[in-house]
Amino acid sequence: MIKEETRARPYLKIHPDDNVLVALQDLPAGTLISYDGLDFLLKENVAAKHKIFIRDLAPGDEVYMYGVLVGKVQNAIEQGHVMTTANTKHAAGEYHYRAVNYKWQPPDVSKFANRTFNGYKRSDGRVGTANYWLFVPMVFCENRNLDIIKEALHRELGYALSDKYNRFTRQLLEAYEEGTDINKLDLNSSASISTERYFKNIDGIKFLNHTGGCGGTRQDSNTLATLLASYADHPNVAGVTVLSLGCQHLQTDIFLDELKKRNPAFNKPLFTFEQQKMQSEEQLIYEAIRKTFTGLVEANKSKREPAPLSALTIGVKCGGSDGFSGISANPSVGYASDLLVALGGKVLLAEFPELAGAEQQIIDRCVRKETAEKFIRLMQEYDELAHKVGSGFHMNPSPGNIKDGLITDAIKSTGAARKGGTSPVVDVLDYTEPATKTGLSLVCTPGNDVEATTGKAASGATLILFTTGLGTPTGNPITPVIKISTNTRLATKMSDIIDIDTGPVITGEKSIKEMGEEILEYCIKAASGEVTPKAVLLGQDDFIPWKRGVSL
Repeated sequence: MIKEETRARPYLKIHPDDNVLVALQDLPAGTLISYDGLDFLLKENVAAKHKIFIRDLAPGDEVYMYGVLVGKVQNAIEQGHVMTTANTKHAAGEYHYRAVNYKWQPPDVSKFANRTFNGYKRSDGRVGTANYWLFVPMVFCENRNLDIIKEALHRELGYALSDKYNRFTRQLLEAYEEGTDINKLDLNSSASISTERYFKNIDGIKFLNHTGGCGGTRQDSNTLATLLASYADHPNVAGVTVLSLGCQHLQTDIFLDELKKRNPAFNKPLFTFEQQKMQSEEQLIYEAIRKTFTGLVEANKSKREPAPLSALTIGVKCGGSDGFSGISANPSVGYASDLLVALGGKVLLAEFPELAGAEQQIIDRCVRKETAEKFIRLMQEYDELAHKVGSGFHMNPSPGNIKDGLITDAIKSTGAARKGGTSPVVDVLDYTEPATKTGLSLVCTPGNDVEATTGKAASGATLILFTTGLGTPTGNPITPVIKISTNTRLATKMSDIIDIDTGPVITGEKSIKEMGEEILEYCIKAASGEVTPKAVLLGQDDFIPWKRGVSL
């Protein structure tokens, strides 16, 4: 566990077994470091978020952080030097199933006992945190028609987000025609023109544009069918309009069969249109708009009702991670995850390439041998596929991750895994498999931000907690994404995309427990429609199906 302490020192040792410290602020060369009976001077400047070696190490010596193996040094390192990609390479411990009697101590949930959120109750008993109408193309050929329909419905029904940019463009044109310097235009003068939504109980009309459905492998087409079916069946979706060309691999019947497999009792309004059976493209668009409008009228009759917190399914994700992710935002989200599990809800932890190095800890938390073995199989198959094309999980950290202190994938992964808290792992789901069990489930997805959030929503996440240290403008069409910064500097600089700041954990102003409770409180408000996450306000409707190729 991460130590919870008021950090009088500007550096932190996360676990007693670690042989590195984390700099919590920029430290100049010559700074005296005193920790656990060790006293030494920094040999070089150390930027905040980076790691300091606390002992002399020889080539091949192991580096420990979070109490686990995260790398091996490549050359002799003196105490007081900083970890870099030149002196440290990724390494992770071997993992296997072993019988462990894992004991979990649930957090105190008395603050949340008998609490509810106001959601949309569906006929199958699930509860949505939003009420969306969904447009689904069977093939990329229909994307252009979706774009035309989107512009018409959004502009006329009050869902358009581009008014201020349209107005700014108009101002540029007018200034150019008048001979005015366009660089002197006041950006703030292009404030959004207020547009009121016509359907008060429809939170949005969403469009799943994609590049699949034909021309790829049949496996990818079939996977896409299950993905689209999972979105149609999602509790945040009120009804669906399907557009098909007609000749593509992914036939409408295949999609409908997958939908029936997923939910034999599916009874939402669902309208299908096939362009090659229509007289013209114009007729297709007119009829799709007309029929959808009738569906919106009915869906608008739904109203939010109180539901227990156990009806929530929260996905946890990190992107644009930094050296503080595993210290502030991720463990805070992990505490919120544990709270929800203790309250009877569901939590989804994905990003399998970003669990490399944390496997044994996860396996030891699996409630059944079969669950652990499925996790091991999926991890090994994924890693083998990556190595076949000359890649591997060790190549996951991005330049931004490395620049801000995540030197190896194992450092990134062990910090990332903390989003899942400490509760037992009740299930392991392959891509698009639905979460059905109360508690923490693992979902096989890439680490890629949008592919992972796309997969979490497919498994049933009705909210997603997304931590970031560098700033990532990612959202999802049907699942509200809540952005959580690891540091206050980011929260201040990119306040337009950040909902919650966990920087006070770094400064010692707040504990992980306090921050976790604050995060769950925000989730309750977001699930009730009382607050709207920034990703939703900005229309960040990112959707990328995973083609099961190598994506880290």
